[in-house]
Formats: sequence, C-alpha cells, structure tokens
Amino acid sequence: MLTDPVADMLARIRNANKALHERAEMPTSRLKAEHRPHPQGGGLHLGLPCRRRARRFDTLVIQLKYGRSRERIITDLKRVSKPGRRVYAGKDRLPRVLGGMGVAILSTSTGLITRRTAEEKGIGGEVVCFVW
Repeated sequence: MLTDPVADMLARIRNANKALHERAEMPTSRLKAEHRPHPQGGGLHLGLPCRRRARRFDTLVIQLKYGRSRERIITDLKRVSKPGRRVYAGKDRLPRVLGGMGVAILSTSTGLITRRTAEEKGIGGEVVCFVW
C-alpha cells in the first residue's frame, strides 16, 4: 500500500507532539524535505536531514517547541490539499486559520511559505496544511 509522504510526515509530527517528545524523526525524502513545515509554523524548529550511523538512510529531524510548563504550542495539524483533491488559493482569497491565530502553509513557485508571507508578496498557491 502506497502512502502519501506528506501525510505521513504530518502524522509523525502530530504523534510526537501528543506524546510530548522533544523531536520528530523520520526517514527523509526529497518530497518531505521540500514540504516540511515552515519554521514559523506554530512552534516548530526544523533540523536539516542528518545521517545516522546505525541506519543506511538520512533522517529528517524536526524539533518541537513547548511552553514553560510543558504545555503544547501546537494543538493540531490538518492536511488540506491531498493527492485526490488539490486545494489552491489565489492572492485575494488566502485562508485564515482560527482568525489569524493559526498558520496556513502554502506551496508556491518560490517555495513553502506562510499565509502572511504570501499576502506580503501578493502571491497565491496550493494550501498544504494548517497548523494551530
């Protein structure tokens, strides 16, 4: 059974966040490296793909951020655009997540950017996911 690599990556981040792990690790691929959540994406610090000596593949490490008393900063992640149904937003109709409290991540011709950055640049693109 083939799975969607971006959905798999978001599920791993979601599960690591719910288990209060410090980081989420996953096998890297070109697609995951391009579609990893943006650093301003609501409490994520991105690591670069690194090679583990015990394994034969590169590992993508995403550091998760928590509050002072270990409360979660990321409440949830939601995949919007899927392989069966692509969702696009024009520059005039960019999505807002929770009235501006969350972050929408868009895939554009200039790479992955947040809704705020797309609004500043005046561009639209494919809505990849919501983080709140």
